[in-house]
Amino acid sequence: MTTLAASPGTPVRVDAEPDEPLSRWLWLVKWILLIPHYVVLSFLWIAFLVVSVVAFFAVLFTERYPRALFDFSLGVLRWSWRVAYYGYGALGTDRYPPFSLGEEPDYPARLDVAYPERLSRGLVLVKWWLLAIPHYLVLCFFLSGVNLAWWGGGLVAVLVLIAAVTLAFTEEYPRSLFDLVMGLDRWALRVAAYVCLMTDSYPPFRLDMGGAEPGTGTAGTADAVEERP
Repeated sequence: MTTLAASPGTPVRVDAEPDEPLSRWLWLVKWILLIPHYVVLSFLWIAFLVVSVVAFFAVLFTERYPRALFDFSLGVLRWSWRVAYYGYGALGTDRYPPFSLGEEPDYPARLDVAYPERLSRGLVLVKWWLLAIPHYLVLCFFLSGVNLAWWGGGLVAVLVLIAAVTLAFTEEYPRSLFDLVMGLDRWALRVAAYVCLMTDSYPPFRLDMGGAEPGTGTAGTADAVEERP
């Protein structure tokens, strides 16, 4: 499988492939299975916050996000996205997420953020609190807050619950529902990369639905959800 790379104009790329079939009942215990990840992520997010503060001053004085720190921050976002995709941010796979900060191109949920050679000193002062306010208001409706796996309730939780009940009775994850959940998750991840100072590209107010990042022609993503005989 080829390596993900965010293309110019698309600094944040989110792709996912829904598994088929999915277990009818595994979703009931995924919260227990994910406890080890939640423990590790609690420490990683503490480190992430420290790294973000260091990166803030680095960008302010040098216009650069140190590459080693950027790779760590991206790794935490990737890990969190894989956990959310397996768990109650999407329920898109039954493959247990790896304990890894790396890219993991064989896992069905993938995230990449293009490394910026230069970042604006002015924007670093305002984008994470002032410019992002409209997105925060939208995400409050989508997510009702943020937790260690990024998703803590709101519309995403309602849609994933509907998907879980549908799986229990039909063994199918409706394609349209998966596409919508992915659109909401993709929006949240774009905003996360922006407010964490990893890009100066303002997140679009656009619901790009489906498993494949729009315009990338990724094969085998949301189209993998088909009716079972």
